[in-house]
Amino acid sequence: MTPDKLVQIATENNEPEWFIQKRRMALDVMDELPLPEIQRFDFHNWQMTPDVSKRIRTSLPSNQNYVLTDIFDAINDYPELLQKYYMQKVIKPDENKFTAYHTAFMNQGVFLYVPKNTVIDEPIEINFEQDSQTPFISHILIVAEENTQFSFIQKMTTKGDQDSVANCIVEIVAEANSNIKYAAVDELGENVTSYLSRRAYVGQNAYVDWSIGMMNSGNTIADFDTDLYGEGSHSEIKVVDITSGRQQQGINTRVTNYGKHSIGNINQRGIIMDRSRLIFNGIGHIINGASGSNAEQQNRVLMMSSKAHGDANPILLIDENDVLAGHAASVGQVDQKQLYYLMSRGIDKKTAQRLVIRGFLGDVLVSIPSKQIREQLVQTIERKLENGQQVSENS
Repeated sequence: MTPDKLVQIATENNEPEWFIQKRRMALDVMDELPLPEIQRFDFHNWQMTPDVSKRIRTSLPSNQNYVLTDIFDAINDYPELLQKYYMQKVIKPDENKFTAYHTAFMNQGVFLYVPKNTVIDEPIEINFEQDSQTPFISHILIVAEENTQFSFIQKMTTKGDQDSVANCIVEIVAEANSNIKYAAVDELGENVTSYLSRRAYVGQNAYVDWSIGMMNSGNTIADFDTDLYGEGSHSEIKVVDITSGRQQQGINTRVTNYGKHSIGNINQRGIIMDRSRLIFNGIGHIINGASGSNAEQQNRVLMMSSKAHGDANPILLIDENDVLAGHAASVGQVDQKQLYYLMSRGIDKKTAQRLVIRGFLGDVLVSIPSKQIREQLVQTIERKLENGQQVSENS
């Protein structure tokens, strides 16, 4: 798309001048930027930057205690907050080609602002349904001021089966002493090629808990980051992923400890079936000066097929002496003794396999704070496993 056309579409959508210029600057540099790096995973031939002209509005309920609004309304109604935080403090447009593409062509989104000293008891829930006839370039910006506490649940699905692209970014700003529990179930369609980026900026004594169910049916690359800037900041990241068919997924999950006495834990579990491929890169990085910090991670992949390919790569980058850090990683097949035990009790093989898998995922599932997300993930996992078993039978 030409810059003039991009500006014309944004102007017709009543976007302010600062936002239009942000789009245009991102478009100008997009082709000069590198792709994001996913170690041991090659996606360079994926086509993921189509032109986008359609804007999609999101209807949301109003609330007196916080701001929850469509992103295009927010850029006009809360310009100071959007200029301060949108693709500015957490993720920058020029980090890579896909962040620049996102900034230039974002076409749907939500802004959540929780004022200081606000506690929200009920989870805030957002459902995005992608129409496969249109690229899905969605943005969620969450700003939690000091001493806030709430849960946020995001679900993504696809309507239709046309070839399409998704480029979805979530930015979280967690100011001092805030407590945020973010949970997501991603169920984008089989013909959707996706780039997902979720990142949090975590302030002093703030806490961000991520629970992410990667249940997409198409090829996906993902980048889940947490930057622990504040002293005493803390983040837990839990990721569950199932791949089947000929699906390919590469996932970076990273925690960077900048603040003293900060804690970042990663726990990832993957199931790979059929001829699919899944790469987990767990990255813990403790910056010089972040004394007293702790970085732990587990990355485990269970293979349900000898034709599937999985990799679990723990990466620890430690630039400070006074810290604790550790990792565990494994890639293996279903324990035949466990299967035999279950089948000897009269359970058929397929059911026994699913029970073993549930046990493998149980460590992560039970630690997800949202009961609603836990139950939905279990249902989705069961459905994906049954479908995967049928594909294996027919292949």
